Amino acid sequence: MFLLGALYVGFFVALLSFTNVGIGFVIVIMAVLAFVQYYTSDKIALAASRAKIVDRDEAPELHDMVERLCAMADLPKPRIAVVPTDVPNAFATGRNPKNSVVAVTEGLWARLSKPEIEGVLAHELSHIGNRDVAIMTVSSFFAMVAAILMRIGMFGGMFGGGRDRSGGPPIWLIMFVVSMVTYVVSYVLILMISRYREYAADRGAALITGAPENLMSALQRIAGTISQIPQRDLREVQGMNAFFIVPTNVKSTVAEFFMTHPPLEKRLARLAEISREMGRPVSP
Repeated sequence: MFLLGALYVGFFVALLSFTNVGIGFVIVIMAVLAFVQYYTSDKIALAASRAKIVDRDEAPELHDMVERLCAMADLPKPRIAVVPTDVPNAFATGRNPKNSVVAVTEGLWARLSKPEIEGVLAHELSHIGNRDVAIMTVSSFFAMVAAILMRIGMFGGMFGGGRDRSGGPPIWLIMFVVSMVTYVVSYVLILMISRYREYAADRGAALITGAPENLMSALQRIAGTISQIPQRDLREVQGMNAFFIVPTNVKSTVAEFFMTHPPLEKRLARLAEISREMGRPVSP
Protein backbone atom coordinates (compact mmCIF):
# COMPACT_ATOMS: atom_id res chain seq x y z
CA MET A 1 0.00 0.00 0.00
CA PHE A 2 2.92 2.33 0.75
CA LEU A 3 4.46 1.63 -2.67
CA LEU A 4 1.08 2.19 -4.31
CA GLY A 5 0.65 5.53 -2.55
CA ALA A 6 4.17 6.63 -3.47
CA LEU A 7 3.52 5.67 -7.08
CA TYR A 8 0.37 7.78 -7.27
CA VAL A 9 2.08 10.80 -5.71
CA GLY A 10 4.80 10.54 -8.34
CA PHE A 11 2.17 10.12 -11.05
CA PHE A 12 0.35 13.34 -10.24
CA VAL A 13 3.58 15.30 -9.70
CA ALA A 14 4.77 14.24 -13.15
CA LEU A 15 1.39 14.88 -14.72
CA LEU A 16 1.07 18.39 -13.32
CA SER A 17 4.74 19.25 -13.90
CA PHE A 18 5.11 18.21 -17.53
CA THR A 19 1.64 18.64 -19.02
CA ASN A 20 -1.01 21.33 -19.08
CA VAL A 21 -3.62 19.14 -17.39
CA GLY A 22 -5.03 21.39 -14.65
CA ILE A 23 -5.32 20.19 -11.08
CA GLY A 24 -8.99 21.14 -11.11
CA PHE A 25 -9.64 18.75 -13.98
CA VAL A 26 -7.91 15.88 -12.18
CA ILE A 27 -9.76 16.59 -8.92
CA VAL A 28 -13.14 16.60 -10.66
CA ILE A 29 -12.41 13.25 -12.33
CA MET A 30 -11.25 11.78 -9.03
CA ALA A 31 -14.27 13.04 -7.08
CA VAL A 32 -16.86 11.76 -9.55
CA LEU A 33 -15.25 8.35 -9.99
CA ALA A 34 -14.68 7.93 -6.24
CA PHE A 35 -18.33 8.69 -5.48
CA VAL A 36 -19.68 6.33 -8.13
CA GLN A 37 -17.29 3.48 -7.35
CA TYR A 38 -17.62 3.66 -3.56
CA TYR A 39 -21.39 3.93 -3.32
CA THR A 40 -22.43 1.63 -6.14
CA SER A 41 -19.92 -1.24 -5.84
CA ASP A 42 -22.51 -3.60 -4.33
CA LYS A 43 -25.17 -2.76 -6.93
CA ILE A 44 -22.70 -3.20 -9.79
CA ALA A 45 -21.51 -6.59 -8.48
CA LEU A 46 -25.06 -7.88 -7.97
CA ALA A 47 -26.14 -6.71 -11.42
CA ALA A 48 -23.06 -8.18 -13.11
CA SER A 49 -23.62 -11.59 -11.49
CA ARG A 50 -27.44 -11.49 -11.87
CA ALA A 51 -27.68 -12.16 -8.14
CA LYS A 52 -31.05 -11.84 -6.41
CA ILE A 53 -31.47 -10.74 -2.80
CA VAL A 54 -33.38 -13.46 -0.92
CA ASP A 55 -35.49 -13.11 2.23
CA ARG A 56 -35.53 -15.57 5.10
CA ASP A 57 -38.63 -17.37 3.82
CA GLU A 58 -36.88 -18.00 0.48
CA ALA A 59 -33.66 -19.43 2.00
CA PRO A 60 -34.17 -20.06 5.73
CA GLU A 61 -31.23 -22.44 6.15
CA LEU A 62 -28.84 -20.05 4.42
CA HIS A 63 -30.06 -17.15 6.59
CA ASP A 64 -29.61 -19.23 9.76
CA MET A 65 -26.09 -20.18 8.75
CA VAL A 66 -25.07 -16.57 8.04
CA GLU A 67 -26.64 -15.33 11.30
CA ARG A 68 -24.75 -17.92 13.32
CA LEU A 69 -21.43 -17.04 11.69
CA CYS A 70 -22.06 -13.30 12.09
CA ALA A 71 -22.64 -13.83 15.81
CA MET A 72 -19.35 -15.73 16.04
CA ALA A 73 -17.50 -13.03 14.06
CA ASP A 74 -19.22 -10.12 15.85
CA LEU A 75 -20.48 -8.67 12.56
CA PRO A 76 -23.85 -7.24 11.55
CA LYS A 77 -25.84 -9.55 9.32
CA PRO A 78 -25.36 -8.67 5.63
CA ARG A 79 -27.98 -8.95 2.94
CA ILE A 80 -27.99 -12.39 1.35
CA ALA A 81 -28.19 -13.07 -2.37
CA VAL A 82 -28.32 -16.13 -4.59
CA VAL A 83 -26.71 -16.26 -8.04
CA PRO A 84 -28.58 -18.36 -10.63
CA THR A 85 -25.68 -20.42 -11.96
CA ASP A 86 -24.51 -24.00 -11.52
CA VAL A 87 -20.91 -22.81 -11.09
CA PRO A 88 -20.11 -23.33 -7.38
CA ASN A 89 -18.81 -20.06 -5.95
CA ALA A 90 -19.49 -17.15 -3.61
CA PHE A 91 -18.53 -13.52 -3.13
CA ALA A 92 -19.01 -10.59 -0.78
CA THR A 93 -19.37 -6.92 -1.62
CA GLY A 94 -20.33 -3.64 0.01
CA ARG A 95 -18.47 -0.56 1.18
CA ASN A 96 -18.66 -1.43 4.91
CA PRO A 97 -20.09 -4.12 7.24
CA LYS A 98 -23.41 -2.26 7.57
CA ASN A 99 -23.85 -2.04 3.79
CA SER A 100 -22.69 -5.44 2.62
CA VAL A 101 -23.96 -8.43 0.69
CA VAL A 102 -22.93 -12.08 0.72
CA ALA A 103 -23.87 -13.99 -2.42
CA VAL A 104 -23.71 -17.72 -3.05
CA THR A 105 -24.42 -19.53 -6.28
CA GLU A 106 -27.04 -22.22 -6.64
CA GLY A 107 -24.22 -24.58 -7.61
CA LEU A 108 -22.39 -23.95 -4.33
CA TRP A 109 -25.46 -24.70 -2.23
CA ALA A 110 -26.24 -27.87 -4.19
CA ARG A 111 -22.72 -29.31 -4.46
CA LEU A 112 -21.02 -28.60 -1.10
CA SER A 113 -21.73 -30.02 2.33
CA LYS A 114 -23.07 -27.71 5.03
CA PRO A 115 -19.73 -27.53 6.93
CA GLU A 116 -17.98 -26.65 3.64
CA ILE A 117 -20.55 -23.92 2.90
CA GLU A 118 -19.99 -22.53 6.39
CA GLY A 119 -16.26 -22.33 5.65
CA VAL A 120 -16.95 -20.45 2.42
CA LEU A 121 -19.40 -18.06 4.11
CA ALA A 122 -16.90 -17.41 6.92
CA HIS A 123 -14.31 -16.51 4.27
CA GLU A 124 -16.68 -14.00 2.71
CA LEU A 125 -17.65 -12.56 6.08
CA SER A 126 -13.93 -12.10 6.80
CA HIS A 127 -13.69 -9.99 3.64
CA ILE A 128 -16.53 -7.85 5.00
CA GLY A 129 -15.01 -7.59 8.47
CA ASN A 130 -11.64 -6.62 6.99
CA ARG A 131 -13.36 -4.01 4.75
CA ASP A 132 -11.61 -5.52 1.76
CA VAL A 133 -14.04 -4.06 -0.79
CA ALA A 134 -13.24 -0.55 0.44
CA ILE A 135 -9.51 -1.33 0.48
CA MET A 136 -9.53 -2.66 -3.06
CA THR A 137 -11.72 0.23 -4.24
CA VAL A 138 -9.27 2.78 -2.88
CA SER A 139 -6.32 0.79 -4.22
CA SER A 140 -7.73 0.57 -7.74
CA PHE A 141 -9.17 4.08 -7.88
CA PHE A 142 -6.07 5.97 -9.01
CA ALA A 143 -5.24 3.20 -11.47
CA MET A 144 -8.62 3.89 -13.05
CA VAL A 145 -7.81 7.61 -13.22
CA ALA A 146 -4.48 6.78 -14.85
CA ALA A 147 -6.23 4.55 -17.39
CA ILE A 148 -8.65 7.35 -18.30
CA LEU A 149 -5.86 9.90 -18.69
CA MET A 150 -3.91 7.38 -20.76
CA ARG A 151 -6.87 7.18 -23.15
CA ILE A 152 -7.14 10.97 -23.22
CA GLY A 153 -3.48 11.17 -24.16
CA MET A 154 -3.92 8.49 -26.83
CA PHE A 155 -6.89 10.27 -28.41
CA GLY A 156 -4.99 13.54 -28.15
CA GLY A 157 -2.26 12.05 -30.31
CA MET A 158 -4.73 10.57 -32.77
CA PHE A 159 -6.55 13.85 -33.26
CA GLY A 160 -3.67 16.30 -33.21
CA GLY A 161 -2.66 16.94 -29.60
CA GLY A 162 -0.58 20.01 -28.80
CA ARG A 163 3.20 20.15 -28.76
CA ASP A 164 5.55 21.58 -26.21
CA ARG A 165 6.52 25.05 -27.46
CA SER A 166 10.10 24.54 -26.27
CA GLY A 167 10.53 21.86 -28.90
CA GLY A 168 10.18 18.95 -26.51
CA PRO A 169 7.96 15.90 -26.98
CA PRO A 170 4.22 16.43 -27.48
CA ILE A 171 2.23 16.95 -24.28
CA TRP A 172 -0.15 14.13 -25.22
CA LEU A 173 2.80 11.72 -25.49
CA ILE A 174 4.10 12.66 -22.03
CA MET A 175 0.61 12.20 -20.59
CA PHE A 176 0.22 8.86 -22.32
CA VAL A 177 3.60 7.45 -21.19
CA VAL A 178 3.31 8.64 -17.59
CA SER A 179 -0.24 7.31 -17.29
CA MET A 180 0.61 4.00 -18.94
CA VAL A 181 3.60 3.33 -16.66
CA THR A 182 1.54 4.27 -13.60
CA TYR A 183 -1.32 2.00 -14.67
CA VAL A 184 0.91 -1.02 -15.34
CA VAL A 185 2.89 -0.75 -12.09
CA SER A 186 -0.20 -0.04 -10.00
CA TYR A 187 -1.99 -2.99 -11.60
CA VAL A 188 0.75 -5.35 -10.43
CA LEU A 189 0.72 -3.87 -6.91
CA ILE A 190 -3.07 -4.12 -6.71
CA LEU A 191 -2.91 -7.81 -7.62
CA MET A 192 -0.39 -8.33 -4.81
CA ILE A 193 -2.77 -6.65 -2.35
CA SER A 194 -5.65 -8.77 -3.66
CA ARG A 195 -3.72 -12.01 -3.08
CA TYR A 196 -2.80 -10.92 0.43
CA ARG A 197 -6.46 -10.16 1.22
CA GLU A 198 -7.42 -13.69 0.12
CA TYR A 199 -4.88 -15.21 2.50
CA ALA A 200 -6.22 -12.98 5.29
CA ALA A 201 -9.83 -14.01 4.58
CA ASP A 202 -8.84 -17.69 4.59
CA ARG A 203 -7.24 -17.23 8.00
CA GLY A 204 -10.28 -15.30 9.24
CA ALA A 205 -12.57 -18.12 8.14
CA ALA A 206 -10.43 -20.67 9.97
CA LEU A 207 -10.58 -18.63 13.17
CA ILE A 208 -14.34 -17.97 12.93
CA THR A 209 -15.32 -21.60 12.37
CA GLY A 210 -12.48 -23.21 14.29
CA ALA A 211 -12.32 -25.81 11.50
CA PRO A 212 -9.83 -24.88 8.73
CA GLU A 213 -10.30 -28.31 7.18
CA ASN A 214 -13.84 -27.39 6.10
CA LEU A 215 -12.60 -24.44 4.03
CA MET A 216 -9.79 -26.58 2.63
CA SER A 217 -12.29 -29.21 1.52
CA ALA A 218 -14.56 -26.51 0.05
CA LEU A 219 -11.74 -24.92 -1.97
CA GLN A 220 -10.73 -28.29 -3.38
CA ARG A 221 -14.30 -29.23 -4.22
CA ILE A 222 -15.00 -25.89 -5.90
CA ALA A 223 -11.79 -26.05 -7.95
CA GLY A 224 -12.46 -29.66 -8.95
CA THR A 225 -16.05 -28.93 -9.95
CA ILE A 226 -15.12 -25.83 -11.97
CA SER A 227 -12.91 -27.98 -14.19
CA GLN A 228 -16.01 -30.03 -15.10
CA ILE A 229 -18.34 -27.10 -15.79
CA PRO A 230 -18.97 -26.32 -19.51
CA GLN A 231 -16.93 -23.35 -20.75
CA ARG A 232 -20.11 -21.58 -21.84
CA ASP A 233 -21.34 -21.48 -18.24
CA LEU A 234 -17.95 -20.36 -16.96
CA ARG A 235 -17.82 -17.50 -19.45
CA GLU A 236 -21.13 -16.19 -18.14
CA VAL A 237 -19.62 -15.51 -14.71
CA GLN A 238 -15.93 -14.97 -15.45
CA GLY A 239 -16.36 -11.21 -15.06
CA MET A 240 -16.76 -11.86 -11.32
CA ASN A 241 -13.46 -13.71 -10.94
CA ALA A 242 -11.85 -10.99 -8.83
CA PHE A 243 -14.76 -11.29 -6.36
CA PHE A 244 -15.17 -15.07 -6.25
CA ILE A 245 -13.60 -17.20 -3.53
CA VAL A 246 -12.11 -19.35 -6.31
CA PRO A 247 -11.78 -17.80 -9.80
CA THR A 248 -13.22 -19.78 -12.69
CA ASN A 249 -9.77 -19.76 -14.32
CA VAL A 250 -8.29 -21.52 -11.29
CA LYS A 251 -6.24 -23.78 -13.61
CA SER A 252 -4.80 -20.82 -15.51
CA THR A 253 -1.15 -21.00 -16.52
CA VAL A 254 -0.68 -17.26 -15.92
CA ALA A 255 2.16 -16.51 -13.52
CA GLU A 256 1.19 -15.83 -9.89
CA PHE A 257 2.50 -12.28 -10.39
CA PHE A 258 -0.58 -11.52 -12.51
CA MET A 259 -3.22 -13.46 -10.54
CA THR A 260 -5.97 -11.95 -8.36
CA HIS A 261 -5.93 -15.01 -6.08
CA PRO A 262 -3.02 -17.02 -4.70
CA PRO A 263 -2.49 -20.48 -6.22
CA LEU A 264 -4.79 -23.05 -4.67
CA GLU A 265 -1.86 -25.15 -3.48
CA LYS A 266 -0.45 -22.22 -1.46
CA ARG A 267 -3.83 -21.44 0.09
CA LEU A 268 -4.23 -25.06 1.15
CA ALA A 269 -0.71 -25.16 2.57
CA ARG A 270 -1.34 -22.04 4.67
CA LEU A 271 -4.66 -23.39 5.92
CA ALA A 272 -2.95 -26.66 6.85
CA GLU A 273 -0.39 -24.68 8.86
CA ILE A 274 -3.18 -22.76 10.62
CA SER A 275 -4.88 -26.08 11.37
CA ARG A 276 -1.71 -27.39 12.98
CA GLU A 277 -1.42 -24.20 15.03
CA MET A 278 -4.98 -24.81 16.26
CA GLY A 279 -4.19 -28.41 17.16
CA ARG A 280 -6.27 -29.81 14.29
CA PRO A 281 -3.70 -31.44 11.99
CA VAL A 282 -5.01 -32.44 8.58
CA SER A 283 -3.80 -35.26 6.37
CA PRO A 284 -1.93 -34.20 3.18
